[in-house]
Amino acid sequence: MVTIIDGRDHILGRLSSVVAKKILEGEEVVILNARDVLVTGDKYRTFADYKQIDDLGKIRKGPYNPRRADLIMKRTVRGMIPFKQPKGRDAYRRLKVFVGVPKEMEGIKPERIEDAMILNTSRYTTLGEVAKFLGSNVR
Repeated sequence: MVTIIDGRDHILGRLSSVVAKKILEGEEVVILNARDVLVTGDKYRTFADYKQIDDLGKIRKGPYNPRRADLIMKRTVRGMIPFKQPKGRDAYRRLKVFVGVPKEMEGIKPERIEDAMILNTSRYTTLGEVAKFLGSNVR
């Protein structure tokens, strides 16, 4: 069974935890519009945190962290599963994330997760803005 989720207006951590649980249970999950996923907190603090992680790879010659919005989303989900075990790697292969909506999925109505959409603050930014700040060319 394939679950298609529209990432627009979802909070990054809450969406990632729901997706991690679903892929560990054996479902295939496709996330669309990863650039519109929200990261809560002060915008400049968020930028500074992601920039620090990005610079760490340049200083020590790794680990290299993603700059694109879809890969940041995928990496966040990866941190919530036991990736170093075979069941975690199999689960990670069941996850697909797209920046926009691919042509083959334009007619499909994606589901929305209401628990991941509750925004209690006015301080947030999107993964697309974070990716643009980090130097991603994918919009």
